Amino acid sequence: MTMKTNQTVEELKDLLSEDQIVTDDEALYNASADRYKKYPKSKNVLDVPKPLAIVYPHSPEEVKSLLMYCNEHLINVIPRSGKTGTEGGLENWKQKTIVIDGSKMNNIIDIDTYNMQATVQSGVKLQTLEDELRKVGYTTGHSPQSKPVAQLGGLVATRSIGQFSTLYGAMEDMLVGLECVFPEGNISKIKNVPRRSGGPDIRHIALGNEGALCYITEVTVKIFKYTPENNEFHGYLIEDMETGISILREVMVNGYRPSVARCYSEEDARNHFGHFYEGKCVLIFMAEGAKGIVKATSEAIDEAVEKFQSGIVKQVDSSLIEDWFNNLNWDQSKIDAEIEEMVKHDKHDGFTTEISADWENVIKIYNNVMARVKDEFDRVEDLTMLGGHSSHSYLNGTNMYFVYNYEINCAPEDELLTYHHPIHQIIIEETLKQGGSMCHHHGIGKYRSEWTKEEHGSAYYMLEKLKEAFDPNGIMNHGTIFPQPNEVKKYIRG
Repeated sequence: MTMKTNQTVEELKDLLSEDQIVTDDEALYNASADRYKKYPKSKNVLDVPKPLAIVYPHSPEEVKSLLMYCNEHLINVIPRSGKTGTEGGLENWKQKTIVIDGSKMNNIIDIDTYNMQATVQSGVKLQTLEDELRKVGYTTGHSPQSKPVAQLGGLVATRSIGQFSTLYGAMEDMLVGLECVFPEGNISKIKNVPRRSGGPDIRHIALGNEGALCYITEVTVKIFKYTPENNEFHGYLIEDMETGISILREVMVNGYRPSVARCYSEEDARNHFGHFYEGKCVLIFMAEGAKGIVKATSEAIDEAVEKFQSGIVKQVDSSLIEDWFNNLNWDQSKIDAEIEEMVKHDKHDGFTTEISADWENVIKIYNNVMARVKDEFDRVEDLTMLGGHSSHSYLNGTNMYFVYNYEINCAPEDELLTYHHPIHQIIIEETLKQGGSMCHHHGIGKYRSEWTKEEHGSAYYMLEKLKEAFDPNGIMNHGTIFPQPNEVKKYIRG
């Protein structure tokens, strides 16, 4: 360690106990980037700076002390909670950085089944909360694939969404109140009420801030009755994406809310449903809730399918759809096996770019992206899969997950520049051309920040002023959300 590093670590010991501070070289290397760079990281070729330390506060007061110290000494802070980020939000671009990891703030404070809400510290794992709720017949309704490892603070900070969002909503719909800490030391607690008209909705300053404005320490979310015995599954092989999107729209605009409503392209269906997809697109639904709601929702799905019968190839056994859902979530062994296979075979499976658009434009975006990648991407022969699926629908539109896998035939440090970034750029450009959003739920991170101004247009003024007001010294997660063009170019290599 350098003298400056030693001094910073010694000063941190005045704020925390020694066992709350990690300076192990391997841990610092792993903390220097998130899943966005899992291939070059695993090949040991990352060239981003390592943080000075990882610290584990136990309370909002300790977070306050840490942020005030970093603000005074102009040390960059990367808030971390769960480590499931995929867009570079946890990557370090500053020599003087500490990672503040919230996983030790992991108490479930209150499960209130009468007022239908649960309050937890930010480091509580979603699966932990879900397990406790299910013991008493309730659920968060929030189920991203990262559920076994994701923590509530990170889920709020990234505006997370779950697989059952079409019924339960996304994190912005579930969030009741929160507590967060700002760089100058203010601990702000937003009270838990069902709704209020008390000026702008200040939850949204912290919600989705990706650690670029504040550090979230406590979260209150809605809870729902859990009735899995009522679930009904529906699956269909369909001719094309247009048919699937039309059926999704029909169900949504008629006012029904299946918990799951998804449409997969042929290529993406092969990736998920290889044992029954028969070279066709796949459309799936799950109806969930009270018996009457499930019955009405299932009838509405049947009616929508009947309306577009000409595009339906056949119905799929519902047990196959149920089995797929039951095996969808991550666990640590799956994550480790995925990285091991990728490194061993130089093959990237499952890179994604997710966008959203209205019903009129989402298919245009999908078709334009497919055409441009095939025509313009100069390593198209290395692609092993290019497809997409819609998995989160609304009254006025839906999302589109673009998925692309490839053989890696370049130096590990050049993987992103050679493969991911050119495809990523095409998807974003085509989305913005049609008035869609370049990021539906994974956030901006660092590697979509070069398009942040285009994403927000004239409203970027409002976003910029938030940074100036709440983080005037710019110590919070440098490079995330807010553009740093020269550093994006520098660090897009491993």
